[in-house]
Formats: sequence, structure tokens, C-alpha cells
Amino acid sequence: MSTVKVKELKDDVIVNVPVNKSYYLMVKAVLYDLFSKLLEKGADQESIQGMLKKEYNELTQDERSFYTVTLLLAEIEKQAIENNLFEEKEFDAEKVVDNHEPKD
Repeated sequence: MSTVKVKELKDDVIVNVPVNKSYYLMVKAVLYDLFSKLLEKGADQESIQGMLKKEYNELTQDERSFYTVTLLLAEIEKQAIENNLFEEKEFDAEKVVDNHEPKD
């Protein structure tokens, strides 16, 4: 019988990962993509909120991915708020909506 060694974080370890704006925006894009895929597969608001009440091993792979990226984004935003790293910008709401509507 052959064995293989892998590295795994120690229990209860906390790792701080520096994140720049580009990475933050990429994480948001991944979360949106995962959310869209869950909706395409028939998920609704109740089932998505229900994920929070399930154990990790009870989730489907799609739910695990969505939940994991949600937690990552939440931690990034929590640290950004705590360190006053957000800036407010104003946009013309009509232009934002027009730019995100599907083109025929």
C-alpha cells in the first residue's frame, strides 16, 4: 500500500491574506457567477438562505462553493469596514441599469 503526504493547515489556525481591489472584484464576480448557476438550477431565496443552517457535509458541491466564496467575501468586506478601506462613489442609476441589461 502506498501513501502520500499532503499539507493541511493546523486546527484553529488563522491566516491573514492581503487582498487588493482587483482580487476583491474577482471574488465578487465569482460569487455572482455561482449565484447565477444556483438560480439556473432552480434555487430560490429560501433554499439559498437554508444553506446557512446546514452542516458543510450536507451541502451539494455547488452550495459548498457558493457558501465558501460568500464567507471569503464577507471576511474581506468586514476587514475593509474595520479599517475604513471603502470609498463611496456616486453613479447615475439609469446608466448602471442600462449597461447591465442584456442586449438583443
